[in-house]
Amino acid sequence: MKKFNKSSMLAVAAISLWIGTFLSPILTCGFNNSGSLFLNADPNTKSSAAQAQAITLQNAFEEVFDKVSPSVVSIATERTVNLNMNPFMNGPFFERFYGRNPQNGKQYQQKQTGLGSGVILNTEGYILTNHHVIKDMDKLTVKLKDEKTYDAKLIGSDELMDIALLKIDAPKDSIRPATLGNSEQVKVGNWAIAIGAPLGFEQSFTVGVVSAIQRGGLNSSGLSYLQTDAAINQGNSGGPLLNINGEVIGVNSMIASQSGGSVGIGFAIPINEAKRIAEEIKTNGKVIRPWIGVEIYSLNEQLKEELKLKIDHGALVNQIQRGSPADQAGIQIMDVITHFDGKEVKDSNDLVSMVRAGKVGKRVELKLIRKNNEIITSIVLRARPN
Repeated sequence: MKKFNKSSMLAVAAISLWIGTFLSPILTCGFNNSGSLFLNADPNTKSSAAQAQAITLQNAFEEVFDKVSPSVVSIATERTVNLNMNPFMNGPFFERFYGRNPQNGKQYQQKQTGLGSGVILNTEGYILTNHHVIKDMDKLTVKLKDEKTYDAKLIGSDELMDIALLKIDAPKDSIRPATLGNSEQVKVGNWAIAIGAPLGFEQSFTVGVVSAIQRGGLNSSGLSYLQTDAAINQGNSGGPLLNINGEVIGVNSMIASQSGGSVGIGFAIPINEAKRIAEEIKTNGKVIRPWIGVEIYSLNEQLKEELKLKIDHGALVNQIQRGSPADQAGIQIMDVITHFDGKEVKDSNDLVSMVRAGKVGKRVELKLIRKNNEIITSIVLRARPN
């Protein structure tokens, strides 16, 4: 019995030694990072001077995100629309071959949803976003960074400037307002940072630079936009464009793209303009915009040659609305407005900006060129008709 136990113990020991010898390389490679498959970072390695500067910038980006991301919200939109039954199976062609469709004229309801971004303005729950984010929507739901959601009330919006003001009823200690900067101090080459929900990916952070300022002529608003190469996609609309200090310098509004995706040409409404519109919406529920009632073009070399003009600035009057302030002031088609309220008019966008910044009811002096003769007249600004 003792001999058998001794032999058994020797056999077990031999088998264990063989298994350990066979598995030790596998266990070493699988669980010990000091093996030949791994090259671990040395915690004592020091960064170069250039790397240290890059790390400082990286830390700045992290600070911006930590500071501002709680102020950025996602806005889920919903509406119900009525659609015709079988829209491709109605009409004379279908009826000629198949007879009258019994569903013809009937409608069914369909829910449509969308997603945009916004930025919190104050602890009262006011939120700034784009008009096109909330346009014609029945329900607006705001989600904060902490995943809490609130029904939002539309205070008002301005389609021309693409600005909307919302409000949520949330505890003041649960919402963090963003800090607004000064868009007039923005320069080409400044850092530009966007936070929003592109394509539904909430709290996305992208970085670029300000590619251009005073980018006008993009639409009929007469607004000059900030242009950036920071990646902006659908869903970023209404979210903030930030500087390196985490201050809001613009409201992301649109992109130029043939594919519908970001190609590095995005546009933001300057925050100074957005603030002015939002304050008027909060006060009046709408924007009361000065108006003179003309359609204008910027001067170019061809127009100057055709009209034999000796000036290189101004806005050419192409159309006048009957009964408008311009009509009542005696302005004529082909007049070139060169000065507005004592300020030189550089081009059509410049004149639009000047009129927009005026006050309804104010009388302003105009200088214009008519057949190379300078004429001085005055005009009273009126509220733009709806």
